[in-house]
Amino acid sequence: MSTDFLEIPEQYKIDTLLHQKTYLTNGELIEWKGETAEVYSTISSTSEYKPTLLGTIPQLGEKEALEVLNSALSAYDKGQGSWPTMKVIDRIACMEKFVEQMKTKREEVVKLLMWEIGKNLPDSQKEFDRTVDYIYDTIEAYKQIDRDSAKFEKSDGVYAHIRRGPLGVVLCLGPYNYPLNETFTLLIPALIMGNPVIFKPAKLGVLLISPLLEAFQNSFPKGVVNVIYGRGRVLATPIMHSGKIDVLALIGNSKSANALQAQHPKGNRLRMVLGLEAKNPAIVLPDADLDSTVDECIAGTLSFNGQRCTALKVLYVHESVVDEFNKRFTAKVDALKFGNPWESGVKLTPLPEVEKPGYIKELIADALEKGAKILNKKGGVVTDNFISPAVLYPVNTGMDVYKEEQFGPVIPVIPFSDIEEPLHDMAESNYGQQVSLFGKDVKTLSPLIDTLVNLVCRVNLNSSCQRGPDVYPFTGRKDSAYGTLSVHDALRSFSIRTFVASKDNEYNNAILKELLDKKTSNFISTDYIL
Repeated sequence: MSTDFLEIPEQYKIDTLLHQKTYLTNGELIEWKGETAEVYSTISSTSEYKPTLLGTIPQLGEKEALEVLNSALSAYDKGQGSWPTMKVIDRIACMEKFVEQMKTKREEVVKLLMWEIGKNLPDSQKEFDRTVDYIYDTIEAYKQIDRDSAKFEKSDGVYAHIRRGPLGVVLCLGPYNYPLNETFTLLIPALIMGNPVIFKPAKLGVLLISPLLEAFQNSFPKGVVNVIYGRGRVLATPIMHSGKIDVLALIGNSKSANALQAQHPKGNRLRMVLGLEAKNPAIVLPDADLDSTVDECIAGTLSFNGQRCTALKVLYVHESVVDEFNKRFTAKVDALKFGNPWESGVKLTPLPEVEKPGYIKELIADALEKGAKILNKKGGVVTDNFISPAVLYPVNTGMDVYKEEQFGPVIPVIPFSDIEEPLHDMAESNYGQQVSLFGKDVKTLSPLIDTLVNLVCRVNLNSSCQRGPDVYPFTGRKDSAYGTLSVHDALRSFSIRTFVASKDNEYNNAILKELLDKKTSNFISTDYIL
């Protein structure tokens, strides 16, 4: 898509390049004088199309990767560091200081979200605001955990003071499609539970972290937050090979997760918190309300151009309603407005990955060769930085678009006559995150729900698949996830139950009483935060 530079609102123009010249380690922003990489946007700033240069980032090497690892290890200091041993109230104070500073960077981060990954303005603003809310919700959830732990339990003559403790050093790798929000749903709970973190931003959406570096630096003790830039393999490989990473926190692809896990010499010691790919289906039953079903399927398949792990990536529609569904659905797909992220009413935006239009075109070609048709008039039209959403029908299990997670604007529709067909496909799938189920007859829905909850981890009744609200569990079966994320669950995922045990006798009880009275231990305490 070409856009006259003059049409870009003044506040969203790229007038100054952002050259990220530092990386954060050991509490210092270290100036980098080595190799750098240019960061481009697929959005054009000129009337004749060409990618827009946004800035540059450091390309750190193995030496710097190991220096950063040592910084995090020093912050943990074999469990003796100030951060892992700090009082809950003091760690919370650090997090509150950070989020207050983060809020002052909203305009900068939102602008970079639009330019770097092509997310439209309302969704970019929502991603920032939702992340801020997530941090506050995490703080409140941590306070509640602390309240619940502020007591002694007794069983068989033994007192126990049970709390949640940190796991150690965390390597945190976020995704490009939610480079702020989903990254922070790993980073924030890992930090607040007392774990030092090594964080490498995603390959796209990397510059938007730059405005937050100083807030990280001056809100947390040195070495607690370390931010590195460069190629994932160059940096993550030596860090994992060291065997000194305790937790791998990653939202991305299962192949990447498997490769990183395999590089750790002591895999049994490595905790993992993984949000991975999915192939979430919709199942449209004969009695579904087609008006609302079509609207939900539009949102599910094409929000952020379908570049979400929670997107609906295949639609199973009962043969008795498939023709009417396709008619309504394709009309609404072609009515969606395409444009630059800041344009009013835009639903489809430039794709941030240069190779994505070509990949989607290959999926379409394979489906057409194997018997599918493009149902919508605009489907598959390629421009410089986009490919118009294509609705493919009828799709079968032999097509690449059925087998692969397309992560972009192509929508396979599969007709079915027997509900066992989509159920069989889901059971055989490598993925098991969510499903959208559209219908209203409870006699039909009841056994379906009872089956689907054993195939996926969230059944969305008459609504599209999604992650939120963040208080609800976010996980998956098979290759879709490892561990559970939500405000509460993430705090548990990045910590372990640990306790002090004491036999009930006068000698021990006197010691416990003195510990409580003099408040000399940050762990043994029955105080709690109101």
